Amino acid sequence: ANQAADSRRAWLMVWLALWLHPHVINVREMVIGHNINLIYMVMDFCEHDVKQLMQHMKQPFSEAEVKRLMLDLTSALEYCHARWVFHRDLKTSNLLLSNTGKVSICDFGLARYYHEPAREYSPTVVTLWYRAPEVLLADSGKGIRTRYGPQIDVWSLGCIFAEFVLRQPLLPGQGEIDQVKKTFELLGTPDE
Repeated sequence: ANQAADSRRAWLMVWLALWLHPHVINVREMVIGHNINLIYMVMDFCEHDVKQLMQHMKQPFSEAEVKRLMLDLTSALEYCHARWVFHRDLKTSNLLLSNTGKVSICDFGLARYYHEPAREYSPTVVTLWYRAPEVLLADSGKGIRTRYGPQIDVWSLGCIFAEFVLRQPLLPGQGEIDQVKKTFELLGTPDE
């Protein structure tokens, strides 16, 4: 299992070093420490993570700013998905924003290649407030691997959009059961 995790981390570093998209964090250099297990990634500097920034903003994002952020993030997500990679942990603290207004997706630590048809993956992905219902319902707290794909990133991006507009998380559940309850209260109970 550790070898597989090391292999995934190595591929992650290669992906990010080769990718060039204005809204996916840019890896400038990789440095190996005194052994192969110590690899450092030098990335572009961004002054803020969006979560911290939103907590300290005196005024909310304007409608135009929200539109621009969402266009940029949608473009970045499309870029990732077109390369068969899904992030699996999109949330406001994994979005960086520069003082010039450039937003970038970062922290690809849970990212994976995906396949068609969908494979089984761990259900313990995506921070709870941004976790898609199909992942929440498939697991039931048992840690059973389940099938899902890049759609879970789209759900997370929708939750982020709502958070930009509302200035607070859309579905701030206090646990998995509460998260499902809040989702059903907002969207209704699924019939399939």
